[in-house]
Amino acid sequence: MIKVFRAANITEAHIVKGMLEANGIDAYVDGFYLQGGIGELSAMDFSSVSVDDENELKAREIIADYEITSPSCDEDQDGLD
Repeated sequence: MIKVFRAANITEAHIVKGMLEANGIDAYVDGFYLQGGIGELSAMDFSSVSVDDENELKAREIIADYEITSPSCDEDQDGLD
């Protein structure tokens, strides 16, 4: 298993996992249970997505497309200045 994506949160990790599985790649969310140990702190940067070694290149290509097309938090979502 190799980590191919570090998610901002558990929701993003599951989105990427679903994308990979839709493209025929078995994927696993790591760090799911770690967020329960942090109490009231924000559950950030604990989740990642892993795939089998032989699927690494294809998974990284799919993730690269996702990162290019997903809106950035820094961008203005409604297009207004």
